[in-house]
Amino acid sequence: MKLGVIADDFTGASDIALMLAEGGMPTTQYVGVPGKPADPGVAAGVVSLKSRTAPVREAVRS
Repeated sequence: MKLGVIADDFTGASDIALMLAEGGMPTTQYVGVPGKPADPGVAAGVVSLKSRTAPVREAVRS
């Protein structure tokens, strides 16, 4: 994987994942922290968190 992106909500994650994919970069979007390594063919991984809407302590823990 060449690029990792962490987004604070699903919408932002899907926006950047779409732009990367349309730009030709093989991209996978994860909902939450992935539990296993990415496929070797993935060049960009985008992690969607719920930190924008979570209480502060929970968001910091994520």
